[in-house]
Amino acid sequence: MTVALRAEATPSAPALFLRPWNDGDVPSLVEVYRDPVLRHWTTLSAESVDDAVRWLDVQRRGWETGERLSFAVHEDRTGSGESESESRLVANVVLKRTDRHSGSAEVGYWTAAHARGRGVAPRALEALTVWAFDTFAADKLERLELLHQVDNTASCRVAEKARYRFHEVLPARPPFPRDGHLHVRRADAPL
Repeated sequence: MTVALRAEATPSAPALFLRPWNDGDVPSLVEVYRDPVLRHWTTLSAESVDDAVRWLDVQRRGWETGERLSFAVHEDRTGSGESESESRLVANVVLKRTDRHSGSAEVGYWTAAHARGRGVAPRALEALTVWAFDTFAADKLERLELLHQVDNTASCRVAEKARYRFHEVLPARPPFPRDGHLHVRRADAPL
């Protein structure tokens, strides 16, 4: 499945393009992983080229099974969406569909340090959300869930900006050491 998504530019931010991860992303992934904040909030492990290759293999297998559809998010500074050499990795967004018959799936994301606070995460999450509801409408996908630790206030803001409404507090469970927030967005949610 060849998939490319786009989030249009805003007055204060360049356009984003989202596409499945590939081997060319290894150096950028290792660079982004050096950020201690990212390492604190994610289970991503990409301390070395070998780690990054293993992580990308997980993403590739996810696309093959349809259970983990993960996108590298790049800023498109040219406005064309065509030249990756003119772009920079800014985030990851993922749709997790472990039970295709349940009518729900989970979304997740992380943002590179150099891209935080510029609206990248909510815009990329919105592009993923619209794509997921459109693409899997025939599978009756009706609900997307976003989970984060209760003390991750930045993720709470991203969820709200992307119209994922707070649903409930979830008790801590591995790999999360603290309680979490569950945010939900429904396919029929008003714009």
